[in-house]
Amino acid sequence: MACVKPSRRALLLGAGALAAAQAVSGPVLAAARNAPVDTPLRWLDGEKPARLEGATFGVPWPRGAVRPSQAFRLRSGDGRETPTQSWPIAYWPDGSLKWSAHAVTPDAAVEGLSILPGAPKAPARPVRVVEDGAEIVVASGDLEWRIPKSGPVLVSQASRAGRVTVQNLSLVALSQDKAELAPTGVVQSARHAVQIRKVTVEQTGPVRAVLKLDGVHSDGSREWLPVSVRLYFYAGAESVRIVHSFIFDGDPARDFIRGLGVVVQAPMTDESYNRHVRFSGEGPGVWGEAVRTLTGLRTRANPTPAVRSAQIEGQAVVLADLPEILRNDGLQWIPEWGDFTLSQLSPDGFTLRKRTSDGHAWIDSNAGARSRGLVYAGGATGGVALGLKDFWQRAPTGLEVRNAHTDAAQITAWLWSPEAPPMDMRPYRSANGMDTTAEEMVGLNITYEDYEDGWDDAHGVARTSELTLWALGATPSHAEFSAMAEQVADPARLTVEPARLHAAGVFGDWGLPDASTPIRQGLEGRLTYLLDHYMKEAEQRRWYGFWSYGDVMHTYDPDRHMWRYDVGGYAWDNSELSTDLWLWTSYLRTGRADLFKFAEAMTRHTGEVDVYHLGRFKGFGTRHGVQHWSDSSKQPRVSNVAYRRIYYFLTADERVGDLMRELTTSEEALLNVDISRKLPPAPGRAVPEGQVVSGFGTSWGAFIAAWLTEWERTRDPRWRDRILNGMNTIAGLKRRWFAGEAPFDLATGRYQGQGDYVGVSHLSAVFGVVEMTSELLDLLDVPAYRAAWLEYCRYYNAPPAEISALLGTVPPGRSLVEGHSRLTAYAAHQENDHALALRAWSEFLGRDAQSLRALLNARTTTVGGVDVLRPIEEDPQVSTNDAAQWSLAAIQNLALVGDSLEEAALRIGFTS
Repeated sequence: MACVKPSRRALLLGAGALAAAQAVSGPVLAAARNAPVDTPLRWLDGEKPARLEGATFGVPWPRGAVRPSQAFRLRSGDGRETPTQSWPIAYWPDGSLKWSAHAVTPDAAVEGLSILPGAPKAPARPVRVVEDGAEIVVASGDLEWRIPKSGPVLVSQASRAGRVTVQNLSLVALSQDKAELAPTGVVQSARHAVQIRKVTVEQTGPVRAVLKLDGVHSDGSREWLPVSVRLYFYAGAESVRIVHSFIFDGDPARDFIRGLGVVVQAPMTDESYNRHVRFSGEGPGVWGEAVRTLTGLRTRANPTPAVRSAQIEGQAVVLADLPEILRNDGLQWIPEWGDFTLSQLSPDGFTLRKRTSDGHAWIDSNAGARSRGLVYAGGATGGVALGLKDFWQRAPTGLEVRNAHTDAAQITAWLWSPEAPPMDMRPYRSANGMDTTAEEMVGLNITYEDYEDGWDDAHGVARTSELTLWALGATPSHAEFSAMAEQVADPARLTVEPARLHAAGVFGDWGLPDASTPIRQGLEGRLTYLLDHYMKEAEQRRWYGFWSYGDVMHTYDPDRHMWRYDVGGYAWDNSELSTDLWLWTSYLRTGRADLFKFAEAMTRHTGEVDVYHLGRFKGFGTRHGVQHWSDSSKQPRVSNVAYRRIYYFLTADERVGDLMRELTTSEEALLNVDISRKLPPAPGRAVPEGQVVSGFGTSWGAFIAAWLTEWERTRDPRWRDRILNGMNTIAGLKRRWFAGEAPFDLATGRYQGQGDYVGVSHLSAVFGVVEMTSELLDLLDVPAYRAAWLEYCRYYNAPPAEISALLGTVPPGRSLVEGHSRLTAYAAHQENDHALALRAWSEFLGRDAQSLRALLNARTTTVGGVDVLRPIEEDPQVSTNDAAQWSLAAIQNLALVGDSLEEAALRIGFTS
C-alpha cells in the first residue's frame, strides 16, 4: 500500500491546533480563549455508508487548547448542521480536554463532516430515557423500547406507533457434562436462561442512550456464566446495538457449552404469504423467501408476475389479486415453512435449511462460503432483524428462525452454534511426567512452554460479541437488507486524519509516513510489507474461531510450511512483545481501514480471552501458547492497558473502558501469583513481609498504563500519585532502572530497598513501558526519574566498556538490539546528542548494507502442490516478535532521530 500523505488542509489545521496550544499558558479558562480549530472527519472506509445506525468516535485535542466543558457541533460539507452528542473521555494534567467522544445520528451519513466548537443541533426525534416502575423506557419518535430492571429478559418489548414489533429479547446457554457421547455413556444437558440483576443507565440522550445490564445464567439450580450487556440507542435509528460479554467460570472438565445465543421474538400477524424470512449471503447477496411461497406453482395457481415480484421484494400481497383457485381455499395446500437455519460451522462454509415445523424433516435450501450474519423474520406490518458482527470469522455460529408460521417467530443469533461440537475448554495436554520445577524447566527449553500442572486453566477468561437488533415497520427489500448486513459486518466509523491525530500530541513518539529518500522508502516499504503479510496470513492460515479470532501466531515452522500452532510457547502470540501496539501505532500514522479492523479484532481478543477476569489469576494475562490460557506464566505484561487504550480513545468503547478500569488494581494479583517462582534467587527478590516483588518493565510498566489511563479519564489524583511514587522510588535506587526489580509496597505503589544490584532483562522495555514512559515524561515533571530513564536508554545497548564503567560489570541479558535502538534514540533526542542518534541508527540498521538491502527487499514466495494443504504465500524469515519490535523501533526512531537517518545510511554504504 502506498504511503498515506496527509492533505494540505489537514496539515494546516493540525499546525493551527498546535500553534494555538503552544501559545497558551496558565489556567484552562485562559487556554480556552483559543477556540479549537475546525476538525475535519472522515469515514474510515473512505466514503459515506449506504446505511448508518448511528456512530460514536473520539477526537484528541492539543494540551491547553480546549476547556473541559466545551460544547461541540457537527457540520457537513454543505454547511448544514447535524445532531451530535459530546462528552469528555480524557483530560490533560492542566485540566484541559484531551479526548472528546461524539455520537451521531443516522443523518450523519454524508460527506465532509467536521467537528467544531458551538452548541449542537438537537435531533428532531431525540432519545428519551424514562423510569417507569419496574421498567426503563427508551423512546425515539414512534419507537419505544421497554427494559425490565431485573428478570429473565433484556427487552420485554419494542413497539412502533403502538404496534408491538419485538418481544422478549433474552440470552440462552446450553450445556452438557461431557465433551462427547461415549458408546455406553449418557450426556446430561441443561438450558440456562439469563437472570438480570442490575441495570445501569449510563447515558440518557439526546442523540445516544446507553444501558448496562449485568446478570448471570441459570438453569434454576445453578448460577454461572456472568454476563454484561450494553444496549445502545441512537436518535432516529430503528435498531439497538448490543454488546454482549460473558466470563467462563465453569469447570472445564465437566462444563461444556453446547450453545450460546441471543434470542428474540417477532409477533407475526400478517397472512403467511405476507410473512418473510431473510438471510444475508456472500458479499451483498441475500436469500429471501416467504413462509408460504406464491412462486413456482402450477399454471392455474400461479399468480401474476406483479404479485410474484411483490412477494419476492417483501411487499404486501392482496388476497383479491391472487388466482381464484388460491382465493377459494387453495392456499391451504401450499406448505407453510416455519423453521429456517443458517449454520456457519467453519469460516469457509455455511448451509441453509428449512422445514415446515418441529417433528418434520429438514430440507436443504442453499449453501455458500461466508455469510455477513444477518437474519430477518416478519411481514408487511413489521418484523425483526438480528445480526452478529464477525459472523464467519467467529465460527461456529448460526442464525435461526423458529415458528414463523405461528403467532410469534423466535429468532436466535448463535454466538456458538449448537450444531457444532461443544465448546471444549479443557487443557490440551497432561503433565506427562513433568512433576517438578526442574522437569518443567527442561520442557521449557525444548518446547518453549512454561508448563505447570493446574495453571492451564480457562476459568476466568471472557469474550465479547457485538450484535444489532432492528424493530422494522415492514419487510426490507433485498437492497435494504443487504445494506443492513453491511452495517452488521462492517459498521461505519468516523475518525480523523493521521495528521490531526499527530498534531494533538497523543500516544508518544510516532510520525507520519515519509518515503522521500531511498532509505526512507525502504523502511516504509518494509513496514507496509509486514502489516500486509500478517493480514494475509490471517486469511491463509484461517486464524479464525470464537476464541481465537483476533490473535496471530508467534513463530513459523518452515519445515512444515506452517506456524508452530502445536509447539508450546511458539503458538498463539497473546500480545508477546507488543504486537497490539505495533498494529495500533501503524494505524495512527497511516489511517488504513483494513489495519484498523485487524487491530480492533486483536483488541477484542487479547483484552478478553488472554486475560483473567475472575478467580486466582484475575488481572493477569497468559503468556503465548497452544491454547490462549495454556501457559503457566500469568503476568500483567499480557493484560497491559497500553494495548487497549488507543482503541478506547479512538472509539470511546465502554466495554474496553471497563476492561481497563478493571486493571487499575491488577497489581494485587502479585499476592496470588509469584511471577518469578521458577527463577533462581536474586538480590531483588528478598521480600519483606507485606510486600511483593515487582519488575519495572513487565509488571510496573503495565500497572502505570492502567493508572495513567484512569487518571486521564477521571482526573482523580490518587492514580497520578501512585505513578509518582513508583517513579520517585525507582529513581532513588542505587542502580535505578538497571536494578530491574525490587520489593513493591502494594498500598502505596512505592519500591523498597537499596536496589544496589544489577538485574537486566531484554524483556523489560518491550511490553509498552517505552511508550508509556514517553507519555509520562511529557505529562509529569520528575527530574530524578527522567535522569534514571535516560540513563537506562543510553546504556542498555552501549558498548561493553561504557556499560561496565557505569555498572562495574557487563550484565548478561542484553539482546533485542534492534528493538532497543529506540531507547538509544529517545536518549539522543532528549539530550540532543547527534553521535548517540547515529549509534541508534547503527543498532537498528546494522553495519552491513547488503544485509539491510536484503531485509528491506524481502518478499513472499509461493508454495503449492503436495507440500501444503492449499497454495500459500510464504516468508519463513518473519516472526512476530521481530516484526513487532522492528516495526515499533522503525516508527519511533524515525520520529525521534529521523534527521540523522540519511547520514547513518551513507555510513554503511546504503545509497539506493
